Amino acid sequence: MEDLMNAEFNGTVITLGGFVEMDKYRYLYFVILLTLYILILCTNCTIICLIWIHRNLHEPMYIFIAALSLNSLLFSTALYPKLFIDVLSQKQTISYPACLFQYFLYYSFGVSDFLLLSAMSYDRYVSICKPLQYPTIMGKRTVIVLLTLAWFLPACEDVVPTVINSQQKLCDSTTKGIFCNNTIFKLHCVKSAFLKAHGLFVMMNLVVSPVMFILFTYIKIFIVTYHSCAEVRKKAAETCLPHLMVLFSFSCLCLFDVIIARLESDLPKLVHLIMTLQIVVYNPLFNPIIYGVKMKEIWKHIKRLFYQLVH
Repeated sequence: MEDLMNAEFNGTVITLGGFVEMDKYRYLYFVILLTLYILILCTNCTIICLIWIHRNLHEPMYIFIAALSLNSLLFSTALYPKLFIDVLSQKQTISYPACLFQYFLYYSFGVSDFLLLSAMSYDRYVSICKPLQYPTIMGKRTVIVLLTLAWFLPACEDVVPTVINSQQKLCDSTTKGIFCNNTIFKLHCVKSAFLKAHGLFVMMNLVVSPVMFILFTYIKIFIVTYHSCAEVRKKAAETCLPHLMVLFSFSCLCLFDVIIARLESDLPKLVHLIMTLQIVVYNPLFNPIIYGVKMKEIWKHIKRLFYQLVH
């Protein structure tokens, strides 16, 4: 009987039970999510198009910013369309294979942000600390390699837990989330020690190590610029501050993801929902705003674009 139940769970749909008072706030959820998704599309596409069109922005730093915006678009598109369907449906469900695919996309694109930020910090380090060697080190080949690794490595790392999860027996079919993330581990009959070890390895390898590398490079930059003239310090602050703001924001959101997975049963449903929504809203929406406002060259083109639209 137990084997029959497990087989049934493995072949059935997963219920997403993370929404609060869905019948009452269904259309409010839809309007808010649709507005956020449109803003995410518009802001990130604007950054990408400006960098694509203007030749003076065809530099490694701006290419990495465009890649970060593209990653935000991919990350959001992996989540928002399904959220639209869920809030307009009587039941919020997803098939287990589709849930695993969403889990794979969510963490692949999420971790890619850390590697892209690492590439950006390396670019700033070479530009400020080794300016004479910058054209040689940060050539076209280096940029392509860094971009490829930023998207390829997380995907390779996330294939393993996705495949193992597909083989796990399920003893429950209801998760407290509104999309598929680490909370699906709670549905397993047996907690996998390998998955826990692999998750720790991925976190150290693709999250903690990049963050330490980023902090190391910026400390080196600040040490070098501290002994330089005011103009150099100002330029370093203008280009590095947005990266650090994005890093801090994204690190906090990753911490939210860990807290949600670890304390799922102890969190009130409304708190759980609010923390989850912050994960899918803040970075994709605020990254392009931070770079658009704080990066002087991008902001100059944005103001010119608005002026043309108004006149």
